[in-house]
Amino acid sequence: MVQHRPHTTVVLAMSADGKIADFRRSPARFGSKADRQHLEKQIALADAVLFGALTLGAYGTTLTVSDPTLLQHRTRLGKPPQPVHIVITSSAKLNPEIRFFQQQINRWLLTTTAGSLFWQGRREFEHILVFETPTGTIDIHATLQHLTTLGITRLAVLGGGTLIASMLESDLVDEFWLTVCPLILGGSTAPTPVEGRGFLPQLAPRLQLVEVHTIEQEVFLYYRLQRSSD
Repeated sequence: MVQHRPHTTVVLAMSADGKIADFRRSPARFGSKADRQHLEKQIALADAVLFGALTLGAYGTTLTVSDPTLLQHRTRLGKPPQPVHIVITSSAKLNPEIRFFQQQINRWLLTTTAGSLFWQGRREFEHILVFETPTGTIDIHATLQHLTTLGITRLAVLGGGTLIASMLESDLVDEFWLTVCPLILGGSTAPTPVEGRGFLPQLAPRLQLVEVHTIEQEVFLYYRLQRSSD
């Protein structure tokens, strides 16, 4: 079946109890060096990465490709050194002073008509994408269809849980890479990989385990979304 959208992979690290950050929503730096290398590899495979404003706000930067082997591979494929980095936010209330805006990357903004107003005519974003539903929210499905016309065939989604939930609800996710890290964060308000309203068991997205391996104390899980045509 031909999909008129990019192939989409969610890449996340989480605690053993399924939290992607602590209850203060601090930057999740509990992954090992191996996990960071894994994340960089997935970013290097993508034409673009997508992440929410809260994820960006927690770190202040985005992870870029720095490994020489990965950079050489992208060059051999005729790709630029870095994928496009796309921030999705309805309000677009981002601090233009954060380090993200000094990084040597191609930055795009995905927002609403209202959210785009502050950034129009500025130089921080190379592209401002506005696709709205009739209710004034971001139309992710229409956005992903548009991305294919811009040469984006592989998309890596780096969080957060609200974005991933909305993409799952619209059947816009193809794969999950989950790194399980050896710590317990707990906290009823600590964010998880999938937020939103949640799914009832009979309607929940189903996964097929494709690969599992361990590096020291971390477990790397690779899942593929199961669909009725699979």
